[in-house]
Amino acid sequence: MSTDRHDVRGPGADPDSPRSAAETRPRPRLRVGVISAGRVGSVLGAALHRAGHEVGAVAAVSDAALNRVSLLLPDTPVRPPDEVARQADLVLLAVPDDALGGLVRGLVNAEALRSGQIVVHTSGAHGVAVLESAVNAGALPVALHPAMTFTGRPEDLERLAAATVAVTARQDDEAGFSVGAALAVELGAEPVRIAEESRKLYHAALTHGSNHLITLVNESAQLLRAAGVESPDRVLAPILSAALDNSLRYGDRAITGPVSRGDAGTVRDHLDVLGESAPDVLSGYVQLAKRTADRAVSSGMLRADDAVGVNEVLDGGR
Repeated sequence: MSTDRHDVRGPGADPDSPRSAAETRPRPRLRVGVISAGRVGSVLGAALHRAGHEVGAVAAVSDAALNRVSLLLPDTPVRPPDEVARQADLVLLAVPDDALGGLVRGLVNAEALRSGQIVVHTSGAHGVAVLESAVNAGALPVALHPAMTFTGRPEDLERLAAATVAVTARQDDEAGFSVGAALAVELGAEPVRIAEESRKLYHAALTHGSNHLITLVNESAQLLRAAGVESPDRVLAPILSAALDNSLRYGDRAITGPVSRGDAGTVRDHLDVLGESAPDVLSGYVQLAKRTADRAVSSGMLRADDAVGVNEVLDGGR
């Protein structure tokens, strides 16, 4: 795949050479610099190394980050961020969302970014606009966000095979998208194109679905412990797995439970016991139950007349 001067095959590759000739010699690879060795950066660096790229250096400061380098990127030199970027063909920026813009400007001011480099960040909340100063230095900007949670351990490399990666490039930059898509495939994942203007909505959707799910599951486990269940995970795992599978297969038609049946009395009992035993959970239960009632009505799972009684009970639980 030719992408002009930004060829994902690495420096020195001839995009116009015949396929037969390319198959007779080793494929040139990219020299990668990873900033920094958090849970995401260390795993993606290891995945790129597994795909045949060379991880030339990595930035790591904390003991946890240094341990991840030893585990996932052994023998990789640890260097300051500007040195990591300066030696790289592909600069992988895996830092917190709010730190990204300042880091890129700092690398540009340090003359660590140059024409011909590929600069990739892994923030779900940002597109490529945050890399504008790198573009001004001549680099190709790409935003890659794997839709998965990371532990920073080797098992994450296998989980990438079941994940998608959101790829964002500059508008009308097909070369940039092609580079991002090729990198996503080399990570072992499936690329999904996300437009710059849709990036924040994309990230909000993942945050709402995954991060808030963890809160919800842990609150459910907390309630089960209060009910005397010693191993909440054994109780929750089958029902939650089924609920997740059904919701992905059938959408709102998978809704079950007292709200979808219009059982206002049961809902009232829930509000009473939560008010006594877990008042911190009560407001979240009410809000989710109201949203469930709305979606159950819209999908035909609950008659509008039956929803009236449920909503009256829920409105009293505010």
